[in-house]
Amino acid sequence: MPPATTTANGNNAPSTIPLSNALMTKLKPAKVFKNAVEPTPPPTPGSSSRANAGPRHVTSITFDDRGDQVLTASEDETFRLYSCKSGKHLKTLYSKKYGVDLPRFTHKNTTVIHASTKEDDTIRYHSLHDNKYLQYFKGHKQRVISLEMSPVDDGFMSGSMDKTVRLWDLRVPTCRGLLNLPSSPVVAYDTSGLVFAVGVNRYSRILLYDQANYDKAPFLTITLEDPTLALVSYPPRPIYMTSLAFSSNGKYLLVGCSGDAHYILDAFEGHLLAKLEGFVGLERRRLDAPPSIDPVKGNSGEEVSWTPDSKYVVGGSLDGRIAVWDVQNLPVRTGVVDLKSPPTRIQPLTTLDGHSGPARCAKFNPRLAMMVTAGTELAFWLPDQSADNEEIAKELLKKKS
Repeated sequence: MPPATTTANGNNAPSTIPLSNALMTKLKPAKVFKNAVEPTPPPTPGSSSRANAGPRHVTSITFDDRGDQVLTASEDETFRLYSCKSGKHLKTLYSKKYGVDLPRFTHKNTTVIHASTKEDDTIRYHSLHDNKYLQYFKGHKQRVISLEMSPVDDGFMSGSMDKTVRLWDLRVPTCRGLLNLPSSPVVAYDTSGLVFAVGVNRYSRILLYDQANYDKAPFLTITLEDPTLALVSYPPRPIYMTSLAFSSNGKYLLVGCSGDAHYILDAFEGHLLAKLEGFVGLERRRLDAPPSIDPVKGNSGEEVSWTPDSKYVVGGSLDGRIAVWDVQNLPVRTGVVDLKSPPTRIQPLTTLDGHSGPARCAKFNPRLAMMVTAGTELAFWLPDQSADNEEIAKELLKKKS
């Protein structure tokens, strides 16, 4: 395994080595930012604090296209920008008036779009360079809960609790497409930007649309039904989808959920292929909080993602651990979709310790062998190569003797 590159200040920087089982099991927190979120202020007399609140969390993270920078959004209503290569905090920007959630880098590393948490439900186009708003995208009547940039152009897409999906372009303040749905949606583009998926909660449906014909009916409707849930309780507890993500080759669709399992579907025909287990879902805010009767989004939404090569899936957990699933050998299913056919149940290849508090966000750098996780803290993970260096030293000593 090649060593990590070294920066001018002598720190190890992430390298571009290919991912493998050996590397994934050796990930360790190389840098932990304890002050990634401002602490919760003490309650003032007469104020109503959030029930079950606890400490503030980082809610979202986003990488720029080159993997040079990562940006966080937090419940303290700040953006924080970090360098992935030097491991340094670059700047903090405040959005106290509107709040901030779901930041997404555009194809420039100096601008982002983000959802609002206060004042209104407008999506904002923001310049990190001079801390100014470049555009406002108005239309949603309730909070935006899903926001994604197109991988190929200046288009982007939003899903809201107002039960709509809106399609936008950075250059135009009005939306260019609108989908009305029966429940709150989550959205995702495939890597070509030609297809997008819409997950509809309460109906357990995932709709796949042709980007050029979004005003037509979806070309594929997938029913997400897990027959193994009936073995736990009957009637089975409904699945609550909180994120969607296509694999890099477009073959698979990763469905992030607020419960104790995520799913991988065949994106061409809709077969349920795998169930990812071995973690505690983020539906609750704390481990000692009781679960609700009906499933809810909770803190879920950014805690599970593909690695760039789609060989692995990384996911956070309410107990602070990070699960890594090896998904290189998914089953092959063809023909008519059988909703009674159980998925292959996959346990983590490894479960990584080292994170304090719930791991609400877990994402792999798009270009470097580096993972970022966040909750009450922010952690940069790199492969621990000390063991490899010891083995090399032993081999050299053998040769000398």
